[in-house]
Amino acid sequence: MKDASRRPADRGSASVWCVGAVAVLCLVFGVVLALGHAVVVRHRAAGGADLAALAAADHWARGAAQACARADRVARAQEARLVRCVMTGEVSDVSVASGAGPFTAEVRARAGPAGPVPPAEGRPPARPPAVRPAR
Repeated sequence: MKDASRRPADRGSASVWCVGAVAVLCLVFGVVLALGHAVVVRHRAAGGADLAALAAADHWARGAAQACARADRVARAQEARLVRCVMTGEVSDVSVASGAGPFTAEVRARAGPAGPVPPAEGRPPARPPAVRPAR
C-alpha cells in the first residue's frame, strides 16, 4: 500500500511550464506588435511625403514659401511633420517624418512635371527612351 503522505516529485510542474509558455507567447506578441507599429509609421511617413511633394509641386507658381506651406499642411493632415522642403523650379523635394522615439521614420519624396530626370552626383545623365519607327 502506498503512503498517502508521499507525493510525486513532479507534482505542479505543469503550472510552471504553463507560466513559461505564456511568458514566451507574450514576448513574441509584443515583438510582433512593435514591428507592426514600425511598418505603420513608415507607411504613414511615405504617404505624407508623397502627398506633400505633390501639393508643393502643384503650387510652385505661387512661390517656394507658399508651396512649402501647402506641403506642411498636407503633411500635418497625414499625421506627419514636414522636415525639409526645397523647390527647384517646378520640382519639389520634401522630407517628412512620422512617429516618435525609436519608431520614427523619415521619408524623402520628389514631385514635378514629367520629363528627363536631372543627373544626380556621380551618375551619368539619363538617356531619353529610344523611339522605334512605326511599321
